[in-house]
This record gives sequence, structure tokens and C-alpha cells, in this order.
Amino acid sequence: MRPGDTLIVSVWKETDLQGEVLIRPDGGITFALAGELQAAGHTVADLTSMLQIRIRKFVPDAVVTVSVKAAAGNRVFVLGKVNRPGDFPLVGPMDVMQALSLAGGTTPFADTNGIRILRRGGERQTTIPFRYNDIAHGRKLDQNILLQNGDTVVVP
Repeated sequence: MRPGDTLIVSVWKETDLQGEVLIRPDGGITFALAGELQAAGHTVADLTSMLQIRIRKFVPDAVVTVSVKAAAGNRVFVLGKVNRPGDFPLVGPMDVMQALSLAGGTTPFADTNGIRILRRGGERQTTIPFRYNDIAHGRKLDQNILLQNGDTVVVP
């Protein structure tokens, strides 16, 4: 889970212990009786277990359920000479062509062979070249990489 994701947390037979929880930018959440927890980087199962341990101090037989309502924390960005620049949810595997499609395609004046994908890995940022015409003609398909959370597709 990542900051920006929305979770639904409920405790069985405890109507006061149900609700939506947003993972804050610092990766934490707050839930009644459990207090502050670090959610970012954990799985749903991890978070369920952590909440259950804390809540059972007050409700001994508590059964906690956690589900992801919206995975808004996973996003890719497309900017430059596209019809609808912006950020798009990354809810499953998405390659560069699919991201360009979400952005409404390129404009007539776009340099489709100069497209770059910017990817940050810790403190370091790399650029990955993408030649649209090669992909459109079925050549060098390995350029059509799967995007990762936070990637930016730049269309000059």
C-alpha cells in the first residue's frame, strides 16, 4: 500500500469501529483503539494483523477486516504534446502505449520519436527512450516497457 490509497477497515460486530481510512503522505494511518500505524509498504494482511493485535487489547475477540477501496497512491504521469496531459491511476500493468492512449494520444506536432520515460529510483532519476513509430510498426517492442508508480512519460 502507498500514500494516497483509501482503505476500508471494519471490526466484526462493532459498528463504531468501521470506516474509510486514507493513508497519509507520511505513510501512516490512524484508527480508533489502534492509534497510529505505518501502513505504506505493508500488505493488506500485514495491516489487518497489526490492527487486530492493537484492537484486541480493548475488544478481546475482535475480527478485523481491511480492504483497499481505491489504490490512488499508484500513479503515472503523461505530459507534453498529448491531448489530455495529467496523472493516471496505475491499477494494473500498464505499458507506455497504454499510458499514451489514456492521455488521448499525441498531438500532430509531437516528436513521437523523442518520447522519454523519467523514472526515479531513490535519489537517482533515469531517462528511458521511447520511439513511438517503431512500436506502431511492430518493431523494437521491448521499448514498450511496463510503467512503474511515479513514472513520467514526456512527449516533446
